[in-house]
Amino acid sequence: MNNIRNFCIIAHIDHGKSTLADRLLEFTKTINEREMHDQVLDDMELEQERGITIKSHAIQMDYIHEGQAYKLNLIDTPGHVDFSYEVSRSIAACEGALLIIDASQGIQAQTISNLYLAIENDLEIIPIMNKMDMDSAMPEVVEEQIIDLVGCNHEDIIRASGKTGMGIEEILEAIINRIHPPKGDPEAPLQALIFDSVFNSFRGIIAYFKIVNGQIAKKDLVKFMATKKEYFAEEVGVLKLGLSPRDSLSTGDVGYIISGIKTAKEVKVGDTITHVKNPCESRIEGFEEVKPMVFAGIYPIDSDDYEDLRNAMDKLQLNDASLTFEPESSAALGFGFRCGFLGLLHMEIVQERLEREFDMNVITTVPNVSYQVHLTDGSTLNVYNPSGMPVSTTIEEIDEPYIKANIITSAEYIGAIMTLCLDKRGTLLNQSYLTAERAELVFDLPLGEIVFDFYDKLKSISRGYASFDYHMSGFKPAKLVRLDILLNGEMVDALSTLLHVDNAYYFGRRMCEKLKELIPRQQFDIAIQAAIGAKIIARETIKAVRKDVTAKCYGGDISRKRKLLEKQKKGKKRMKQIGNVEVPQKAFLAVLKLD
Repeated sequence: MNNIRNFCIIAHIDHGKSTLADRLLEFTKTINEREMHDQVLDDMELEQERGITIKSHAIQMDYIHEGQAYKLNLIDTPGHVDFSYEVSRSIAACEGALLIIDASQGIQAQTISNLYLAIENDLEIIPIMNKMDMDSAMPEVVEEQIIDLVGCNHEDIIRASGKTGMGIEEILEAIINRIHPPKGDPEAPLQALIFDSVFNSFRGIIAYFKIVNGQIAKKDLVKFMATKKEYFAEEVGVLKLGLSPRDSLSTGDVGYIISGIKTAKEVKVGDTITHVKNPCESRIEGFEEVKPMVFAGIYPIDSDDYEDLRNAMDKLQLNDASLTFEPESSAALGFGFRCGFLGLLHMEIVQERLEREFDMNVITTVPNVSYQVHLTDGSTLNVYNPSGMPVSTTIEEIDEPYIKANIITSAEYIGAIMTLCLDKRGTLLNQSYLTAERAELVFDLPLGEIVFDFYDKLKSISRGYASFDYHMSGFKPAKLVRLDILLNGEMVDALSTLLHVDNAYYFGRRMCEKLKELIPRQQFDIAIQAAIGAKIIARETIKAVRKDVTAKCYGGDISRKRKLLEKQKKGKKRMKQIGNVEVPQKAFLAVLKLD
């Protein structure tokens, strides 16, 4: 046990975590040259394409230091705020963290959030300045920032480069010397924390765990404590580039278990595995439930695929524990699911993964948050979906969720960030300076306002140098209205949104303009209207595609032309009565990108 080190790599997005992980794997000869490619741990097509890490990836390295053989378990984590739940789960399985900071950019948004997560879990922090080979690197400036933030000494900071391999040996030495081995009792009853799981169509569900106490061997009868189900451990092993079976694993090991579980509901991330014969006293604590921020409906394009979509969502939830969903139905789209996501990027990734990994073509509705509606008869409803909003005459008041947002930024962007938050109906609660250059702003903000584009705008006005962290602070009364979109007088419920009365007119106007661009022209006029209740607040018309029926009437009397045009007009009118307007998938997505 003394020769095991469990550590994760945390950093802001694009600071070179995955590249540095590649060098560590190369240096310890965990993978040979033939298997090597850039971002070797990012095995999802989407991750390779976008150059971002979406999933945490665990891998074991063997390394000999001063004649001793060490087992190093590395977990590479995502850097984007939408995947911070992945990071919190990885941290729960580690004793130390490599905090990577880009020497040309300095400390940034997620660096601070992830660092606080690691410190809360008592992890040993090893600060590393990456990208030292770049001409734009500012080692002295960044070093001062790190010392301010972490409170370490100059000599504790390792200078490295994921590209050239500089400093890799020092990093491995620091992991062995500074990170303490796992604590725990190998003789105690088995207690293992599940921190991730994947679905394999041949072998069922593979759960990844870290053993906190005790030992597990092949063929043991084990119990999952949250679901109280019992299984035989058909195979246990450690995670190399693939799965590497072992006869038994002991305290401190990070590994996997295959026990032929077929239904996704039976494995929960954060659950504890123990033996049936000699169970442990209690579950491992400290694993918080995920809190979805954004809700949107996901519907199959073909309503016959509903059951397939349910299976796909179950399997995806195994691999992405921050996704939550429940069934719902819509008049325009049929049966589907109301899903909770951590943010818009998360929502986009889930949709892409459904299409690529499970071949499901889906439509996503406009995202929104959940509201509490107090009715005149004294009862309270939770409304996730605009179409579930009761009739306005029965509503006493509507409460919307508020969050307490902590924004850490450099002093020069304070003005712009304050303007942004106040425009979003925020209230400034506190402003304090952490150092001469860095300030922390605490705002009370309505969650509904930050769902769409708040994070993107915050990033662009602060040039990426603003960290945004939040937690729910409760509900407050708000003047909300339901904005409906009508096509030829027919309501499209998938495009309905709940929003504040001050933003309704502008938003309705923009929606109509955007839909006019995106809905293809038909043989008849299409009226696009935005309405609040019975009041129309905006309108656009898509003109009909017209055939020149008078082309053959050259010369002659005008009445001949008029007769043909009247005949065409009658046909168009009849067509409009039976014709229905297909709203393309692009139109549903475009609503998200309204600037």
